[in-house]
Amino acid sequence: MSEPAPGRLRGVASGLLRWTSLRLRLVVVFALVALTAAVSASGIAYWLNRNTVLDRTQNAALKDFRTQLAERTRSLPLHPACEELRDAARQMAAGPQNYAVLLIAEDGTGKPCTATTDKELLNLTTVPKSLQKAVEQRRPVDASNKSAYHLYWQRQEIDDNPYFVAGAKLNGGGPTGYMLKSLATERQDLNSLAWSLGVATLLALVGSALLAQAAATTVLRPVQRLGTAARELGEGKLDTRLRVTGTDELADLSRTFNRTAERLQQRVEELSAREASSRRFVADMSHELRTPLTAITAVTEVLEDEADALDPMIAPAVQLVVSETRRLNDLVENLMEVTRFDAGTARLVLDDVDVADQVTACIDARAWLDAVELDAERGTMARLDPRRLDVILANLIGNALKHGGSPVRVAVRTESRADGDWLLVRVRDHGPGIPEEVLPHVFDRFYKASASRPRSEGSGLGLSIAMENAHIHGGEITAANSEEGGAVFTLRLPRDASRLTADGDGKSGSGSGASAERKQPDDDGGTAAEGER
Repeated sequence: MSEPAPGRLRGVASGLLRWTSLRLRLVVVFALVALTAAVSASGIAYWLNRNTVLDRTQNAALKDFRTQLAERTRSLPLHPACEELRDAARQMAAGPQNYAVLLIAEDGTGKPCTATTDKELLNLTTVPKSLQKAVEQRRPVDASNKSAYHLYWQRQEIDDNPYFVAGAKLNGGGPTGYMLKSLATERQDLNSLAWSLGVATLLALVGSALLAQAAATTVLRPVQRLGTAARELGEGKLDTRLRVTGTDELADLSRTFNRTAERLQQRVEELSAREASSRRFVADMSHELRTPLTAITAVTEVLEDEADALDPMIAPAVQLVVSETRRLNDLVENLMEVTRFDAGTARLVLDDVDVADQVTACIDARAWLDAVELDAERGTMARLDPRRLDVILANLIGNALKHGGSPVRVAVRTESRADGDWLLVRVRDHGPGIPEEVLPHVFDRFYKASASRPRSEGSGLGLSIAMENAHIHGGEITAANSEEGGAVFTLRLPRDASRLTADGDGKSGSGSGASAERKQPDDDGGTAAEGER
């Protein structure tokens, strides 16, 4: 089975988000409340009207039937003839209530006689047995019951049509009468009422949905503006403010947002000013130190050349001055490099590089050939900044040699992914590895793994500079511990960094301005191996 396309998944996710939106929930809640209220009101209204209509019709028919039965049969003999019984039935049915009549009596010979005005609808087979039994039942006459026979009725359907059936037996002797009245007109009226109530319910539902939409728009428009302003504020537009109208809770929320945004802007401006001042101080200090350092370096080189002729008592002091001068010079150069990255003026100067040759040149320039094993195929080309790649390699390999111990293995591989071709350089040592609590901080500036040795040969900037040089190429460096022991640093760079340049000629980077000046590392490592574990 094929997997769903990403576009389709995004469409489904977007649809789910729409179906779970606050606007939809408001509309649904309003609609459900309106539907419940409308259905309840309509049901109650229909039930009350139905009972009223049926009771009125039944009461009128029963009253007329009782009166007609008493009046039309009073003049009949105790055992009337069938013809007389039929005349009485026709006279009763001719009344305003328009019902069929069935009269049952015994003639003079004792034979039963049945007279009906509608042989198909009203006869002894269509009259319910339960009703016949109730009508024929004789009740004892006492103070609470003055009549032996009573009038009974019930509703029934004949051929899916509603009817009302009633029956009674004359007290004191005489015929038994039944009446059958159609309720079709009442059913039609009630159906019309049901349709009217249904339409009213539908209109109430539509009206509630429109009302909910209007209410949701009124409530959600300020919320949407607040969300838009929050996104803009998160994107760095600190001057974003909301227009406040009204005195409700949403207006109070907008005022709170504006006050928060104003305080945040002030705080960010203060921090930015302090950071800019700090950067200017570091940059100015580095530049100011270069002039005296140049003179001191020249003097130390002369002293180093004359070290063999110096008094043995002062030779150690001279060597200390020389080493500390070099360390101070490296620190100043690293600080200047860091300020370039912070100021956004660092630039790429791209060239086609054979990565294997570049690694070999880096190792050879620092006399690390005996301590480093290289696993790289010749002819692996990449378009990168050679100087910055050399700085990265020198820092990673020098750090591995200093803290991990030889042999250090450098492996160069290529990788093809959906976002392009990538260059992978893995530097592995055979030392004790990096403590787990140190791993997240190995690329932090001036970070030292052990507080007991705050002073070391490195400045603590080498690995952070290597990471910045990787970032400016659009790559990254990761640190981990190998399962076989030792630390592993993995450099991942795009094989072609031209897409990061502004004008396509290889002279651009993370910012505008002058390109970072070229600085070839010294033979002893220069800016390499400055990181601390």
